[in-house]
Amino acid sequence: MTGSLFIVTAASGTGKTSLVKQLLATTNDLTVSISHTTRTPRPGEIDGQHYHFTDTESFTNGINAGLFLEHAEVFGNYYGTSEKSVRTQLAAGIDVILEIDWQGATQIREIFADAIMIFILPPSIATLRQRLSTRAQDSVEVIERRLAGAVTEMAQYVNADYVVINDNFDVALAELKAIIVADRQTLSRQQQRYHRTISNLLNKQVEE
Repeated sequence: MTGSLFIVTAASGTGKTSLVKQLLATTNDLTVSISHTTRTPRPGEIDGQHYHFTDTESFTNGINAGLFLEHAEVFGNYYGTSEKSVRTQLAAGIDVILEIDWQGATQIREIFADAIMIFILPPSIATLRQRLSTRAQDSVEVIERRLAGAVTEMAQYVNADYVVINDNFDVALAELKAIIVADRQTLSRQQQRYHRTISNLLNKQVEE
């Protein structure tokens, strides 16, 4: 059975990483694709676990070699998704989450038309500013740049299949999980998962 591809996207600081992390911890047969980036690791980030950290030359060589399903430059750093990794996991029947920005999401939808796109929105700009400031990972200048681009990023929500407002974390997590569970019950997924059971039910002769 082929896995489903989920795209989770949001403006920076909306809380998508925390939501995806907890979603993975509470959901079976679900994984997140680890992106490649030229960004410097933040405190506590581990290469190969949070990102595949690389240099600009290696990244651009990967672009030229066609190794990425999508790639984008965000605030002076490159980010990209390995095509081989994603296709291998989907072929193994594992549902895959891509936690990427809207530019990458647009590129992915051109390749995987049936990918399910989920957009995470904050309850307000004030909350977004507070979250960016509280996490103390970026300079004031970077925070202001991220806020300036947030409206443009959030306007892309109209291209998503689902929208989750991350006001209450537990509620947002429950809504995310509900989307995953619902997808697993669709006709096509159930036909793949239970083809023998369904075949036996339809071919069973009624005993007289």
